[in-house]
Amino acid sequence: MRFDSLEALLRDGASVLAKGPIALIFVEDLVEVESTIRHHFRLRFAQIIVFAPDELHLPMDVTESIVRVTYALHRPGALQTAVDAINDAAIGIWIYYCYNAEYLFYPFCEDRSIAEMLTFHTEERRDALLSYVIDLYAPDLDADPDAVNLQDAHMDRSGYYALARPDENSHPRERQLDFFGGLRWRLEEHIPAPKRKIDRICLFRAAKDLRLREDHTFSDEEYNTYSCPWHHNITAAICSFRTAKALKTNAGSMFEIHNFVWHNSTKFEWHSQQLLDLGLMEPGQWF
Repeated sequence: MRFDSLEALLRDGASVLAKGPIALIFVEDLVEVESTIRHHFRLRFAQIIVFAPDELHLPMDVTESIVRVTYALHRPGALQTAVDAINDAAIGIWIYYCYNAEYLFYPFCEDRSIAEMLTFHTEERRDALLSYVIDLYAPDLDADPDAVNLQDAHMDRSGYYALARPDENSHPRERQLDFFGGLRWRLEEHIPAPKRKIDRICLFRAAKDLRLREDHTFSDEEYNTYSCPWHHNITAAICSFRTAKALKTNAGSMFEIHNFVWHNSTKFEWHSQQLLDLGLMEPGQWF
């Protein structure tokens, strides 16, 4: 199914937005779009909606499995505009969003569907789920100048930390933290300060008047909390080549970075257990 604009999807695609969870994949460039779609298809989302330019070409089996929307992502606020619009059209539905070359992992995702996980999360009276964006990168930038290599992806196994998130009065917000680490921490001189956080509320239940902010938090502060007041909740990880790709394609940094590997690099195993073992997500009360 294909729509020539976001407006056309909202006008004619009510059936697409009627059942969740829905995955929204935003295509910034043409790198690893197919693998991103296939990965999220394996997690068994009810719908995968791909926002992409016309020049994207996909295999027929992928095209037949998704809803495609022609969309220009490089306009200011384009992602927030689309997420907010889908939110307003799908009240009560769980929604996930990511970019191409990003891959969602949650505890036990190899065996349990996204719907199973969200059913449990909903039973715990949670309407949003915190994720950490874990940077992936190729170890040999001469062989992979765009820093993307799925077969030999590496990640940082340590160097992650959190700071209190202040409110408008400079007081720490309850159950909210700003998380840092990965390439955005190690190469922070190339990253604008507002872009250095790695936390993202990637899964949320659509609600009336809810709005996504530019820093990947929401207008409802409870959506931005890492757990309920009583105990820890499930968290997830989005394993992403996006930062490495940007650092090696942006003119201001591409010639200054020759290698992303350091003594705390480790090969990414493409399995949730590795992320659990490293403390980069947790199952909460879900076993």
